[in-house]
Amino acid sequence: MKGNEALAEAAIRAGCRHFFGYPITPQTEVSAYMSKKMPKIGGTFLQAESELAAINMVLGAASAGVRAMTSSSSPGISLKSEGISYIAGSDLPCLILNVMRGGPGLGGIQPSQADYWQATHAMGHGDLHVLAFAPSTVQEMVDTVMTAFDLADKYRMPAMILADGLLGQMMEPVSFPEVEPHPIEKPWAACGHGGKRPHNIINSLYLQPEELEQKVRERFERYELVKANEAREEEYLTDDAEIVVVAYGATARIAKSAINAARAEGIKAGLIRPITVWPFPQKGIEKACQNPSVQKFLAVEMSMGQMVDDVRLVVNGRKPVDFYGRTGGIIPSPAEILAKIKSMGGAQ
Repeated sequence: MKGNEALAEAAIRAGCRHFFGYPITPQTEVSAYMSKKMPKIGGTFLQAESELAAINMVLGAASAGVRAMTSSSSPGISLKSEGISYIAGSDLPCLILNVMRGGPGLGGIQPSQADYWQATHAMGHGDLHVLAFAPSTVQEMVDTVMTAFDLADKYRMPAMILADGLLGQMMEPVSFPEVEPHPIEKPWAACGHGGKRPHNIINSLYLQPEELEQKVRERFERYELVKANEAREEEYLTDDAEIVVVAYGATARIAKSAINAARAEGIKAGLIRPITVWPFPQKGIEKACQNPSVQKFLAVEMSMGQMVDDVRLVVNGRKPVDFYGRTGGIIPSPAEILAKIKSMGGAQ
């Protein structure tokens, strides 16, 4: 299946029955798929009049305790950022898909990873985070959907799948796990009660600064639990590596090809692939910093360099950290990454 359509089907199987969106390349197939399938299963598909309307419809549906999602691409996510902040400030779970394209501005419709800062550091105004997953295959996109919904429910916070035009548009074999969604009980939801309990009020407005500070501090205590329990990563050939490449999403696939080519030439390279980009996984990089064989790190991205900042924060000056990136919708090739590895002293 095409990545966008596979993700939409996975969301339906994860119990999502409410989708609100607005078309933008390269993710429009998500909306198109939902528009065909949702009416057949008693769900809701609504093409909103704008991205702003779509995200606030997600807020309303999530307030009622149902699984709701939206999808968009880079400029559309920017328009949704205010509503995402409202959702975070209301402690609501939902799923947001960003199939990244080149920017800034309208940019282009080719793949990009230049929304990393937005997803991990500035998803909306105020003190907030969203769970951010970065799958690298169509199958992993499918597998991530259920996890994203479950963790969003568990921690009462928005979850984002950060893909790109390459993953959204490519076709790969995919299987859908036969699992039943098990949404957690949501006693906080505004879903009707027949007078059996006090009214639930969904709100992100707190005019008393002391009250607001308390709510934010409580939220950040939950974020610490997320950091401790939900950071995910993959390591590849790092045990004896001298150069450790850090890359995520589709770029990690290309970097793995470059690493295999480097190994064939006797160059000891390895890969750390963040699967969650918030929380940013630190264990693999920490282990590599303590590994005497590791001499250098190389961050590879489809951007001018964003994740590399998080890599440098974890490394904290203990090893050199270099960067290689292409931007504007250009996808780096394995040969380019291999050449960069060699230029760092990896050639034997």
